[in-house]
Amino acid sequence: MTLSINQLEEARRALDAPLFANVAGDAEVSFEFFPPKTPAMEATLWKSMATLAPLAPRFVSVTYGAGGSTRERTHNTVARIARETSIPAAAHLTCVEATREEIDAVAEQYWAAGVRHIVALRGDPPRAGERYAAHPGGYENAAALVEGLRRLHPFEISVACYPECHPDSGNAAIDLDNLKRKMDAGATRAISQFFFSPDVFFRFRDAVAAAGIDAEIVPGIMPVSNFAAVQRMSKMCGTDVPGWMEHLFAGLDDLPDARQLVSATLAAELCRKLYAGGVKQFHFYTLNRAELSFAICHLLGLRARPKVARVAA
Repeated sequence: MTLSINQLEEARRALDAPLFANVAGDAEVSFEFFPPKTPAMEATLWKSMATLAPLAPRFVSVTYGAGGSTRERTHNTVARIARETSIPAAAHLTCVEATREEIDAVAEQYWAAGVRHIVALRGDPPRAGERYAAHPGGYENAAALVEGLRRLHPFEISVACYPECHPDSGNAAIDLDNLKRKMDAGATRAISQFFFSPDVFFRFRDAVAAAGIDAEIVPGIMPVSNFAAVQRMSKMCGTDVPGWMEHLFAGLDDLPDARQLVSATLAAELCRKLYAGGVKQFHFYTLNRAELSFAICHLLGLRARPKVARVAA
């Protein structure tokens, strides 16, 4: 069989590449968790925290729901992280179904608990299928929320960004204008929605720079622990799922261990390509499981530093 020039070049690159990610181990990482609903889920969360803490994350964030019980679980989880660990804790806060006074009160509770970092989000409609509508007397969007938080305390503030455009934005230009308003209001950095192609992030990063935004843009990485669930989430947030991914995960529904191996390899390769393009910060959506995120970080050259961060048992 005769190989073409392109095939020969590809073969040479493959042969020359090492059998590992071959990065310097100088990346910085952060992790996202959701508040547990049951004692068993709480045990899983803290076991995951203990596993990931030695990687010395920049921060760990905890998602937030507008309902009273979910809000309380978020506060309790974030407060415990701040109280019992040396990991900087970031609390999500949204504009959904609350007045400005109610949201300000939640932010004040976080400050009193020692939390200095807020992930400020508009939030999704409380009922699936509805269009978002600002609460009467509430913050109308994330930019207004950032501005309000800045009036309260000198919080570090992260916001969201969307490499493939937020579903509610009319187009990419409108989406970038919204991001710029959030940064101009005082946000520290933007964390991206998950994506599955490095080119998607690189194009977005170029567009952000062209729009005059010079803040840190951190890629959000979603390891695929359940392909059907990722497909559902991707439809809701406008993320493209490449056709090859369906082929890659086909036949693995009843083979969770094999699926984990494929998922870790795929996400590590995405991170390696981002790293090659100059990205040194990564934010992992853990879904409260540590194994995938830890394996990906290991492949990126990160190693445990037990004395840097501790988690109480």
